[in-house]
Amino acid sequence: MLTTTQLAELIRKGKENAPERKFAESVEVILTLKEVDVKKTDLNINETVYLPHPTSKQAKIAFIGGGDLALRAKNAKVDVVIDPSQLESYAGTKKDAKKLARSYDFFLADTALMPRIGKVLGQSLGPKGKIPTPVPPNAPVEALINRTRTAIRVRSRGSLGVAARVGDRNLSDADLAENVLAVVQAVQKKLPAGERNIKSVIVKTTMGKPVKQAVAQT
Repeated sequence: MLTTTQLAELIRKGKENAPERKFAESVEVILTLKEVDVKKTDLNINETVYLPHPTSKQAKIAFIGGGDLALRAKNAKVDVVIDPSQLESYAGTKKDAKKLARSYDFFLADTALMPRIGKVLGQSLGPKGKIPTPVPPNAPVEALINRTRTAIRVRSRGSLGVAARVGDRNLSDADLAENVLAVVQAVQKKLPAGERNIKSVIVKTTMGKPVKQAVAQT
């Protein structure tokens, strides 16, 4: 697999291929795969990756629950709290449920509500890989929210490629390289032959041309 030094050099080239804009361009990594059957359900990649170097665009988080957990989530400045009565308002309203699923990157929920959430929102959250993370009553919900702010979701989407936004060009090449490595390590754990199933690593900015590096097999 590529080292952080090699990844940093790849990122440097990717930045050079894109003239600086008046906005902070995103930096995206794309992993191309080989010798895998993407139609097999056991190869469906849907991973939450916690980036070692947070980006300027933090994940939007919804908490579903009430009582003390909800209060603590509000104090931790979660983006929205959906109490049990609000949850029921989504029953039978597929349009609103789908809008909710699109509006937030991650969902956390009181463990006791998980069965009801499955019935009410399962069809909207499931296909997007956004089934809530259960939060037990005594769990440190504040820490969970803060950690999830740094997370991204990495999905294969049934193709021979996995793409993820790993930051913006304001981050140093070294920091972006460590973020890319976190994505690579998460993906290879889900592949039958690990890093041997990764053909190449591609880096590009929002408006830039992609730069590719083949992965040498060891």
